[in-house]
Amino acid sequence: MPAPAPPWHHGPDTSQPHERPTRVPGPTRVPELPARPVARRFARALALSATALALCLAAPASHATAESSAPAMLAQRYTDTIDPAGYWVSEKLDGVRALWDGRQLRFRSGREIVAPAWFLAALPATPLDGELWIGRGRFDELSGLIRREDPQDPAWRAVRYMLFDAPGGTGDFSARLQALHAIVAAAGAPWLQTIPQHRVPDRAALQRLLDEIVAAGGEGLMLHRADARWQPGRSAALLKLTPWQDAEARVIGYVPGKGRLQGKVGSLVVEADDGRRFRIGSGLTDETRAAPPPIGALVTYRYRELTPAGQPRFPRYLRERTLP
Repeated sequence: MPAPAPPWHHGPDTSQPHERPTRVPGPTRVPELPARPVARRFARALALSATALALCLAAPASHATAESSAPAMLAQRYTDTIDPAGYWVSEKLDGVRALWDGRQLRFRSGREIVAPAWFLAALPATPLDGELWIGRGRFDELSGLIRREDPQDPAWRAVRYMLFDAPGGTGDFSARLQALHAIVAAAGAPWLQTIPQHRVPDRAALQRLLDEIVAAGGEGLMLHRADARWQPGRSAALLKLTPWQDAEARVIGYVPGKGRLQGKVGSLVVEADDGRRFRIGSGLTDETRAAPPPIGALVTYRYRELTPAGQPRFPRYLRERTLP
């Protein structure tokens, strides 16, 4: 006998973009699921109280931490109206942003990153900005290591601190880049490196470099304007170029799966900071569908562009944000 539709069901399963606002289910009974470990986690996620869900939906867009955010220069998106000849270009690494203030290594949120003493001993007394990185396609491995907060973990031996700027440094980016090279040379530590920077003569050369990086498994490119002074916050002097766009949204519900996905999540119902609601089904693995990000979790997704209605076209789940 086919199982009845779960009481939290609120629409057909689809992995295509859903451009109309999705109604979020109210307090309901949680359906029984097979007694498997992943299914139990799914059940727990669905069993959040109506109060918790209401708090999640009412939460402001800014989720502040107890720590003060570390000052960082943030990128805008590159457009083909910009001449790249005036920029230094580097690979956009799929790592964890890390800011060194001369004493502690921190996330952008300001929270301290627990790293080995030997790793930090190579860092200077001056501020640095870069990415903790293991290699292309190994973000989950790195994220898990950092979340364990175990400075004795031997996996730290594979981590490199890839520098790309000196916050508050004097001079333009070209001068700061030379200062970073000097810092790395003086440290003599293999885990402290500068991200290779290149100059390209025109847009065609930039596109060829992007194609080469993406074909090799990279995410895209970062462009630093060579004559720009350092400044905190979003800046046109720092640009990112990828074949897709990415953003974050908060999980507010689930659409149940059908067919072979019976008893699992068909798609996530999410809400962006500005209140837009839509579904993400593409990119979810069977494991993630069985044990989805809980209500209230932030997830990262990728999309091609925004529709005229402002909804992401072809959103694809990338990962749950588990680091601050």
